[in-house]
Amino acid sequence: MTIAPERAASPSPAGSVKIELRQVSRYFKGGSVAALSGVSFEVRDGEFVSILGPSGCGKTTLLRLAGGLIAVDEGEVLVDGRPPVPGPDIGFVFQQARLLPWRTVRGNVEFALQAAGLPGAERAERVGSLLAAVGLAEFAGAHPHELSGGMQQRVALARAFALEPSVLLMDEPFAALDAMTRQFMRQELLRIWSQRRTAVIFVTHDIDEAIFLSQRIVLLRPRPGQVEEIFTVDLPGRRWDADLRQDQEFSRLHHELWERIRDMVGSADEWARR
Repeated sequence: MTIAPERAASPSPAGSVKIELRQVSRYFKGGSVAALSGVSFEVRDGEFVSILGPSGCGKTTLLRLAGGLIAVDEGEVLVDGRPPVPGPDIGFVFQQARLLPWRTVRGNVEFALQAAGLPGAERAERVGSLLAAVGLAEFAGAHPHELSGGMQQRVALARAFALEPSVLLMDEPFAALDAMTRQFMRQELLRIWSQRRTAVIFVTHDIDEAIFLSQRIVLLRPRPGQVEEIFTVDLPGRRWDADLRQDQEFSRLHHELWERIRDMVGSADEWARR
C-alpha cells in the first residue's frame, strides 16, 4: 500500500479524462474578490476524487463550475471535452436531500426518469434496483417526513444514480448526519460507486471522509482557492468492509493533511488581520 503526493500541476493517472479544469478562476463582488485562482486538475472516467480544504477555499464554487451551474471568469472547465451543461449526464447530491415532500420514496427516485420519458416497466425495474441497493426497498411507499435524515440522503443518492449519470457531483452530502449514520453512508456510497464507476467529485471538510472514499484528494488552500497539492490514495479495494482508521498509512496521511490544513488556516488568519 502506498500513499504518494503528486505535484499540483501533474496530470492524472492513465485513463480517459472525464472532467478537466484548466487554470480556472472565479470572482465575486464585481471581480474584487477571487474565490478561485488558477485551479487545474483532471478526473478520469470512473475515478473518485475528493476536494478537501478549510472554509473559504472555494470548494462549493468549484463544484458548481464543474456542473455548469455557474460560469468561469478565466480558464475553462470541460466534461467529455466540452463545457458542462446541467442535464441527465451530470448528477448532484447536496448537503440537504431536497426531496419532494408530496412524493413517496419511490416517486422521488422515479421523478427524473419520468421527465426523461423512460417507459413505465423500465422505470419500475430501475427504481426497485436502486432502492434495494440503498436498503430502502421496504420504505418505497413512505414520504420524506417519515424518514430519518440518513434515510432521506439514501433516497437522494438513489435519485442521483437513477439516470445513470457519467458524472456525480457531491457537496458535503453527509455533513448534517450523526457520526454513525455518516460512516454507514460512506460505506454505502463507496459500495454503490464500486459497482457503477461513475466519475465523482466529492466536496468535504472531513479528512477521514476524504481518505476513506477517494482515489485522489485535491487539497485546496484558501483566499483565493488554489491547488496546494494532489494526493494519490492507494488503499484496499473493498474499503467498505474494513476499518481503515487503525491502518498506519491511513493515519500518516491524515496527520499530513491535518498539519497542512492547520498551517493554511494559520496563514489565512494572519493574512486576514493585515
